[in-house]
Parts: sequence; structure tokens; C-alpha cells
Amino acid sequence: MDADSRTTMMATAPAIVAALVLSLPVLYRLLFAGAGGKPTRKPLPPGSFGLPVVGQTLGLLRALRADTAEEWLRRRAAAHGPVSRLSLFRRPTAFLVGPSANRFLFSSPALTTMNSEAFGRKVSRRTLRDVAGDEHARVRAMMMRFLKLDAVKRHVAGMDAEVRRHLDTHWRGRATVAVMPSMKSLTFDVMCAVLFRLGTDATAAAVRQELSTEFQQLARGIWAVPVNLPFSTFSRCLAASRRGRRAVAGLAGGLPDEEITDNIIFLMIAAHDTTAALITFLLRQLDANKDAYAKVLQEQVEIARSKAPGEALTWDDLSRMRYTWAAAMETLRLIPTSFSILRKAVDDVEHGGYLIPKGWNDTAAAIPPFSFVPFGGGARVCPGNEFARVETLVAVHHIVTRFRWRLAASCDGSFSRYPMPYPSQGLLIDIEPIDDANH
Repeated sequence: MDADSRTTMMATAPAIVAALVLSLPVLYRLLFAGAGGKPTRKPLPPGSFGLPVVGQTLGLLRALRADTAEEWLRRRAAAHGPVSRLSLFRRPTAFLVGPSANRFLFSSPALTTMNSEAFGRKVSRRTLRDVAGDEHARVRAMMMRFLKLDAVKRHVAGMDAEVRRHLDTHWRGRATVAVMPSMKSLTFDVMCAVLFRLGTDATAAAVRQELSTEFQQLARGIWAVPVNLPFSTFSRCLAASRRGRRAVAGLAGGLPDEEITDNIIFLMIAAHDTTAALITFLLRQLDANKDAYAKVLQEQVEIARSKAPGEALTWDDLSRMRYTWAAAMETLRLIPTSFSILRKAVDDVEHGGYLIPKGWNDTAAAIPPFSFVPFGGGARVCPGNEFARVETLVAVHHIVTRFRWRLAASCDGSFSRYPMPYPSQGLLIDIEPIDDANH
């Protein structure tokens, strides 16, 4: 995994897929825009909407769960080209592939992020993902108070303490660990410590556990059918959302602005899931690639040996973890935490010879810009990318220098998506402690 091989891998990285959702009234207007029912502008993309209501949703979900979604998408692109239409989640959708589409996706002011209907009703429609233009810039500036570089630098020692505490509590003394649930717990605790300054005493631990329970229930229903019937998944998630909102507002000093509360909840859901997946699959990849593991281990041991026993990592230490972060980036290239990107057009646009109406999306770009975009790009680049980098490097440092691991005999390392990647058995590993005076 040297510099040349990483460049080659990035150059051959599969194109990111984007999808645009078209509202039915707009579709009608486009199909019958001209006199006599003839379209007056560029045609709609080729393809079909499939069966009524169902469309192609079930086929995509089956492919995601079987980890064959990439092949499913390749077949569709081969049949219809880089721009086509289909129906997903009861909505007419434009399906776009190719590096040139990515540039448009991340730079066009005509596009905004689209959430599932269930997510919007549970978290709100005023989050950073939902707004566009000047409103997006305003909300982003508000969120950057928590995520700007100077703030992240101040959190390194706190993250270090959280990682040590988690490994002492949940890894030390055990022979087997399920990595994904463990990393979800760790990253959630880090968010609680950073955003709410929750300590580790018994009272704070109880609050963390209560919050974690509510957020896990909320996250399970992001793609639930948005029908509020008693005892349904969506109903339980709505109740968890209300409880979580009250808890967040209370912990943050009774925030007067619901918009801030909405965005903190969104940040906590997005940040702890994606970073947990990255750390989990990085450990999986290192187990499979012993040469890469040896290089990461050497880099981390050198840093550990430069520290006094119990001394926390610093920002300068993280800047020395170049190979480790390159390994993390290669993991994101191979197993991206977001398999597809949903966008909604707020204005009519054209791309690839086709009309992308108000409600749709598209992507494109040259190598290397916009071909490998693990944290997005343009005005919508992930505001938490530095936070995720620090959290990942601190966690990997302590795991690598404190434990040896291998996949458990009963774990085959497979994974499915719904929609994020989740490993079989949570990635069950056998662990063995490494004696080290620094820990």
C-alpha cells in the first residue's frame, strides 16, 4: 500500500453513484410541456419506472443486503448508459454514474441533499443536509463551531481518554469482541464527551446509556416505512426521536433554537455510524493484508515509544500517522460507508444530453478530482472530516498497540448493506493483549 499503488487504486476507483428524486407533478409537466403533448426541452433519461409503487426498490435492497449492489448498478449502467431513470422508494429517480457526474453533484447550487421521508419526519427538515444556497452556508457556519480545526485539535486528548477507557472496559480481559457494536459505542461516547462534556462517573454513564438507547432506536428506522401505526418500527422511532430531542436540549443547556438541536441530533447520528464503520472495516482489511498491518503497526509503535507511560496523543502525533490514514482511505475506497448519494434538484438542469428536472441529480469529474470523494466535495464537503480522521487515528493507535487480533473461526468477514455496510456478526474477532508499559 505504497504511494504508487495507492495512486493506481484511486485512479481505478469505481465511480460514485448519485440519484435524483423527481416529484410526480414535475414529471407530468415535463412529459406534456409542449403544445400537443410534445416535449419542448431535452428528453428525460432512458429506462423505465418499473412496477407501480414498487419500482426497482426491492431489487436494489436485495442487492444491498447480499453485497451485490455494485454489480446490480453496473448492469443497469450497461443497459441504459450513464444517465437513466428508475423508481426508488416510491419516487421517480434519475440514476447517474461516472466521475464527471460527481463534480456536478458536489458543486452545483441547484442540488441539495435528500433524506428519506422517515428521516425527515424524525430528525426534521432543517438540518445541514436539507438546506441549500445561503441557508446551507448559514447552517454550516453554525455547525462548524463544533467541528472547525482549532476545536478538533483541542479534543485530541479527550478522545484519547475515551478510547483508553473504552478498551479498558470492553476489550481488556476478553478473548472475543464484536468490533462494530463496540466501535458504535465508542464513537457515540466520544460525541457525548465532546458535545456535552459528559464525564465518566456513574450518573454521566447512565445518561450516556440512555441517550445511546434512544439514538440506536432512531437510527434503526431511518429507512422505515413512514406509517405511524401503533407498535410499528416508525412509531417506535418517532417516540425515541422525541425523547432524544428532549435529552439533547437539556444536556446542551436548554437550547432555545430548535434548529441547533436538530443539527446536533443529525450530527450525532451521522458521525458515530460512519466513523464506527470505517474503524471496523479498517481492522478487517488489516487482518486480510499482513503487509499493510505490519506497516501500520510499525508506525504506531514508533509513536507509542516516543510517549511517556499514560501520556495522551497530541495533534503532532497524529500528523505522523500518514500510512495509517492512507490505509483508512483505501478502506473507504474499497468499502465506502455511503454506497450511493441521494440528491434533489431545486432547479431544472441539464446533463449528458438529458433534462434533470427540478427534483433530480447528476455527477461527473476528471481523475483525481471528484473520482475518489470519501468526504464529499464542494460546498457540501463533510464538515466533520477532520473530526472523523482524529477519532479514527486515535482509536486505531490504541487498538494496534494494545491488541493482536484475527477473525474468529465462526466469522467469515462477509457484510451486507442497509444502506450502510454492516459485517457479519458485527465482525467477531479473537483478541490477545500486548504487554506495553505505555498502557
